[in-house]
Amino acid sequence: MKRRVKNTLFTILLLTLTASVVLLIYLNLFASGDRNLTGEWRWELDMTKEAAASALCWLQDMEAVTVSLEEMESCMGELTIQVSLALEQTAHSEGNFRCNVLPESYDACNQAAYEAFAAAFRELLAERLRMAGYEGGTDETAVEALVTETFGMSTVSYLMACGPALLPPLEELQAQYDGSGVYEAAEGVLTREYDAGLPMGTRAESYFREGASLILTGEVSLDSLSPFSDDYPVIFTLERTGNE
Repeated sequence: MKRRVKNTLFTILLLTLTASVVLLIYLNLFASGDRNLTGEWRWELDMTKEAAASALCWLQDMEAVTVSLEEMESCMGELTIQVSLALEQTAHSEGNFRCNVLPESYDACNQAAYEAFAAAFRELLAERLRMAGYEGGTDETAVEALVTETFGMSTVSYLMACGPALLPPLEELQAQYDGSGVYEAAEGVLTREYDAGLPMGTRAESYFREGASLILTGEVSLDSLSPFSDDYPVIFTLERTGNE
C-alpha cells in the first residue's frame, strides 16, 4: 500500500515537473519573442478617400458632369502610402525606434492617384463631348490624343500641372509621422517617447503580437497634444519586414 502511494506521488511530481519544464520552454521560446519587437514594421496610410474628394471637388466645376464620391473612390482603387517603424531592443522590453514615411511609396501612390484620376477624367470628358454633339471619336485613345493636342501634354501631366493636389504634401506627412526616440513595451502597452525638440511628445498604444503582425489597438491617453490622436485608426496592423 505504501509503495503504491509512493509511486502515485512520484508520478504526480514527475508530471508537475514535466509541465513546469514545458512552460519554461514556451516562455523562453515564444513569450520572450513576443516581448522582443526588434525589426522593421510597416503599415499603410489609406489615401483613397482624400484623393477622391480632392478630384471630385475639382471635377464639380465641369458643367453637365455628374459623379458621386463613391464612384470616384471606386475609380481611384486602393491608394496607400507606407510608413516604416524600426524597433531595436536594447534592454528588457525597451529600446530605440525610428519612424518615417517612405518617399518612394509616396511617389508611387501619387503617380497611381493621377493615373486613376486621368482615366476618370477621360471618361467624363468623353461624356461631355458626346452631350455637346461632338462627332469625333470619344474612346480612350481618341480623348487622350485630343487632350495632348489641346494642352501639349498627356492627361496625367496636365492634371499634375493644372489639376488639384490629390495627396497632402510629403513634407506634411513627414512632419506628422517621422521621428525617433526610445520605446518601452510593458503590460500590453507600447510607449514611444520622441527625441526632445520634436512636436510629437509621447505616444502610447495598446498592442499585441499575432504571428508576423504587430497589432496596435488604440492610443492610451498620455499626451492629449499628440498630433496622432485623430489620425490613427482604432486598429492598426503592422507587418514585419526586417529581422526577427
